[in-house]
Amino acid sequence: MRFDKREVFTDLSFKLKAGSMTALLGPNGAGKTTLINILMKMLVPTSGTFRFAQGVRLGYVPQFRNIDAEYPLSIEAFIALNTPVIKTGKVKQAIKTQLEETNLYPIRNTRMGEASGGQKQRAYLAQALLDNPNVIILDEATASLDPVAKDELMSLIQHLNEKHQMTVLFVTHDVPLARKYMKDYLYLNNGTIEQGKMVQFEEAYE
Repeated sequence: MRFDKREVFTDLSFKLKAGSMTALLGPNGAGKTTLINILMKMLVPTSGTFRFAQGVRLGYVPQFRNIDAEYPLSIEAFIALNTPVIKTGKVKQAIKTQLEETNLYPIRNTRMGEASGGQKQRAYLAQALLDNPNVIILDEATASLDPVAKDELMSLIQHLNEKHQMTVLFVTHDVPLARKYMKDYLYLNNGTIEQGKMVQFEEAYE
């Protein structure tokens, strides 16, 4: 990928197996966000190609974005934002299922503005899950969360992987968290990428 005269990376080559749990690691400016934008088809690579296996459905959870304390929508209404205004029984059931899956059902009527950071981030996850993805990209999704909220979110991701064989790509700078929950890593630096097992990352790069 090149922007004007600046080459972000070249000759990247990797595969993600179905059902894998992979951390995308690397220093600031290495091109992690650019790579994610390419995978999400928001950017077209300068050269080269990539493809997903047939039937891949992408879900995306962004970096934590604080929501104003006065934000009026409930957690349930926020999760349902991208669903039709007139909700069928099937859509209502899907919303309930994801509220339960993300452990938000008991507090579904809490206003998003009053929810904790971890609860808000789980609401973003529930929103993504409504599209029934089988691949989910977490883009610095645990940044700015406290340690308990990080573990809550990542335990949910681990559960989704084990229960639904969901493929996970976790962009993060938090190597200890990645080591705790991810099995594999992609390390992007100096325009190239390395792939390996997460248990070996410390030995290779730290």
